[in-house]
Amino acid sequence: QVQLVESGGGSVQPGGSLRLSCDRSGGLLYYYSVAWFRQVPGKEREGVSYIRATGDVTDYADSVKGRFAISRDDAGDAVFLQMNNLKPEDTAIYYCAARPGYRSGASFDETLYDAWGQGLQVTVSS
Repeated sequence: QVQLVESGGGSVQPGGSLRLSCDRSGGLLYYYSVAWFRQVPGKEREGVSYIRATGDVTDYADSVKGRFAISRDDAGDAVFLQMNNLKPEDTAIYYCAARPGYRSGASFDETLYDAWGQGLQVTVSS
């Protein structure tokens, strides 16, 4: 069973940066495609960014293109989401999710993901 652990959330002023990390407890994420989702209370969860297991394909929500960057380390231990020029509307709980690399489909189709992290808070406020 894949268990995911997110870290790196917190509070930042508008225009600031944060780097989120998604690690697999007790194993590697090397063979998994990973996505970041976020949710604001009272709203549906939305896809933010995606990276294929091979690392050669990424995808972003329009609202974060040019500001967020997803990557994975060469050892396959973790996936990162670098968030720059943060805006108040980026405030949400962020979740990472993983699915087997062989499983194709839309980047942000939640039904394709088997494992989810516990979520962490990102707050952008002055």
